[in-house]
Amino acid sequence: MLTLRSSDDGRSNRFAVGLFTPLPTRYDRLAELLSFGQNGRWRREMVGHVVTDDPALVLDVATGPGGVARQVVRRSSARVVGLDVTAAMLAAASDLVAADGVADRVSLVQATGERLPFPDGTFDALTFTYLLRYVPDPAAVVAELARVVRPGGAIASLEFHVPPSPAWRTAWWAYTRAVLPLAGALTGGREWYEVGRFLGPSISGHYRRFPLEWTIGAWRRAGIVEVGHRQMSLGGGLVMWGRKGHA
Repeated sequence: MLTLRSSDDGRSNRFAVGLFTPLPTRYDRLAELLSFGQNGRWRREMVGHVVTDDPALVLDVATGPGGVARQVVRRSSARVVGLDVTAAMLAAASDLVAADGVADRVSLVQATGERLPFPDGTFDALTFTYLLRYVPDPAAVVAELARVVRPGGAIASLEFHVPPSPAWRTAWWAYTRAVLPLAGALTGGREWYEVGRFLGPSISGHYRRFPLEWTIGAWRRAGIVEVGHRQMSLGGGLVMWGRKGHA
């Protein structure tokens, strides 16, 4: 397995690095807590939109400890490049990839989504997870992600979302503002408390600035066609997919 470091020092991602550096060995458990236990189901839905084409080479952006990358390997014959800005996450991913016995099919790269260290059209497919809330210009990042996918290649993403139903949105608001920080503190200490306290306002604020319709438009402006989406678990999770258009 090859681990690379890009020339980008990730200054624009400093907040995400600080938030997630203490969490890599517990990240998957934290994701289940934050998603009401639905993260695994959402992840399977996203991966399903890229493995049906049996791609040869897949880029997984914001790979964290490599959960999506390892699932792509299990569900296809692809080789996967997992990219993340946080060195601690990549170290955890390296250990888990080795434990799964797939180190010959997964490479890890430290870089940012704003500046990918790959030529145009390098990959047959691309996935990204819980990324757009951490970048200052989501549209530019989507365009950069699309740049490295070959024409016709599949692109899929997973993000948290705000439930559209007023009743469920009220329950979601109470959970994310009151229950989630406390549950994080009891489960994982100070680091999880900080993530729990941050998550709800971060999601709400993101979709006030960049609602779903805007995001769909950003995908299309980036040259992604056949854009589809599914709001899952009463709207708490959002899976999107599409294909790189032909110029």
